[in-house]
Amino acid sequence: MAMATTQAVACGMEDASTTQVNGIELRWDRLVEAIDKEIIPRLILARRGGRETPRPAVRGAAAPGPEDVAELTRLVLSRDGEFARTVVERMRDRGTPIETLYLDLLAPTARSLGDLWCQDACDFADVTIGLAHLHQLLHDLSPAFLARAEAPVTGQRALLMPVPGEQHSFGLRIVTDFFRYAGWEVWSEPDLRADSDLVQLVRGEWFAVVGLSLSCETRLDAMTSGIRALRRASRNRALGILVGGPLFNSHPELVARVGADATAIDGGQAPIQAQNVLALLARRR
Repeated sequence: MAMATTQAVACGMEDASTTQVNGIELRWDRLVEAIDKEIIPRLILARRGGRETPRPAVRGAAAPGPEDVAELTRLVLSRDGEFARTVVERMRDRGTPIETLYLDLLAPTARSLGDLWCQDACDFADVTIGLAHLHQLLHDLSPAFLARAEAPVTGQRALLMPVPGEQHSFGLRIVTDFFRYAGWEVWSEPDLRADSDLVQLVRGEWFAVVGLSLSCETRLDAMTSGIRALRRASRNRALGILVGGPLFNSHPELVARVGADATAIDGGQAPIQAQNVLALLARRR
């Protein structure tokens, strides 16, 4: 695709190295290079970002379904974490892999809580308590999941955090485990309260990738200015930036608007997309 596109541009303009657009001189060789190195790779990343992580093969009875998500949602809202833990343990006894529990049970339950909040079916306190129970379930599963993690890879260091001001970060906890499972060294700073704190962090520490989660559209402009500040301040001049959250799953075109490099539809895809971003940035050097 890239070869065909750039050849078409070059063939159509082989006799003219420059042209004028609104009084601005454009060099076609630079335009072709931008298409090759920037536009096409970003389109490919956007397409890959919409893919879900392939699930391990499981028996039919072991695969979480909508009824399991509904049951777990009800239980975490009941304010009794032991009943919720029983559901997860029952599924593990059926042979459900932990990554499947992460992606097809815990993450959809968190989204269900968010939907109930948006529909005014439960209040902020209910959602907070429900998410606290989900965090505990994740905490219980994490050691067994990370016991099979790949050895850390030098240079693969990620900072993962919600945009300052975000109230909940459960999805980012899942993403963090998948990054660690893939051999990344991960910093997570969920308690930063201002963009300036994040800027100071990337100025003082080297990261290959920064991952930011956002759920609320009203903070898009703040995220855009924050990403610009991160790139200016970063010790790594080729910093990759991923964004995630339900907002970007529904509107992947917002990735370009905020100035990020890519998004991922779920936690399992996030470290894969991070590697894709690093490969894209390496082409620019």
